[in-house]
Amino acid sequence: MMQLSLGSCSSLPYFLEKTTFKGRVFMTHATKAIDKLLLSDYVKVSKVSVKDMLYDEQDILHSMDKIESGHVLGAAMFMVDIAGVRVLYTGDYSREEDRHLRAVEIPQFSPDICIIESTYGVQLHQPRNVREKRFTDVIHSTISQGGRVLIPAFALGRAQELLLILDEYWSNHPELHNIPIYYASPLAKRCMAVYQTYINSMNERIRNQFANSNPFDFKHISPLKSIENFNDVGPSVVMASPSGLQSGLSRQLFEMWCSEKKNARVIPGYVVEGTLAKAIINEPKEVTLMNGLTAPLNMQVHYISFSAHADFALTSTLLKELMPPNIILVHGEANEMGRLKQKLIT
Repeated sequence: MMQLSLGSCSSLPYFLEKTTFKGRVFMTHATKAIDKLLLSDYVKVSKVSVKDMLYDEQDILHSMDKIESGHVLGAAMFMVDIAGVRVLYTGDYSREEDRHLRAVEIPQFSPDICIIESTYGVQLHQPRNVREKRFTDVIHSTISQGGRVLIPAFALGRAQELLLILDEYWSNHPELHNIPIYYASPLAKRCMAVYQTYINSMNERIRNQFANSNPFDFKHISPLKSIENFNDVGPSVVMASPSGLQSGLSRQLFEMWCSEKKNARVIPGYVVEGTLAKAIINEPKEVTLMNGLTAPLNMQVHYISFSAHADFALTSTLLKELMPPNIILVHGEANEMGRLKQKLIT
């Protein structure tokens, strides 16, 4: 298992408990710790009948006993040697160090086959410092005008990165201390303990900071359980899941705030085709609400990607260093994969 996203691990209990597979399963300690929380949450929120569920809580617990753990936080690449043929599977990776994770380590040996992600195809990310400034500028400007900021995000990974940015920015701007920041994801809150446990697997910046205080013990950010617990009386910043705005608290807040010009919605990463989050990037004049009615879309929409997936520059540089004679592109839309293939062979 390469990483701790639901897209990577959701079928694992079924695979281990409902099939004849008798092999070994490997993942890092941190991935295993969060995997259990992620899968349990998935079972709880799944909108299917018990008889249609692929597995239950007991299957999850039994499958955890069959997993062997590695030694580093979160995502990992795997180099497998089969009869002298080396196969490197990158999984989802980034060669850019961010606020809490180290850049990926480059394998010592060149693989014969490299299976590599192609999420962003030939697209290029802005430098991290530029993205962070755009992010904080949009938020500061919006709340200065009395607006609310909604940041729909995945519960894991980028959420923790963005919370670190926001907490530091608030600390450096005393004039913002009366403006509340909330993160609304019970799963993210439960997983925060895992992040605090694996501090030594993070980058030097976080390790040095931890010597004085826990960087994930946020000073200016509070958890938000539900819409009923939210006192919406003035400017605020709310990070809520799900990232696609298909349901849940992020969708509820979006519907409350979307008609006001002074409010803003920041899209912080990859958005899936067919979701409301993807649709509003093109800023349609109106949106369909969950009750079937329509509402005007007047709020500002900003796309500022903090995705941990590699862009073309990182992908092409890695492949030039590894020089694998065979490349297999995975984890990407067909058109993006095709463009990436053409650019790599020209």
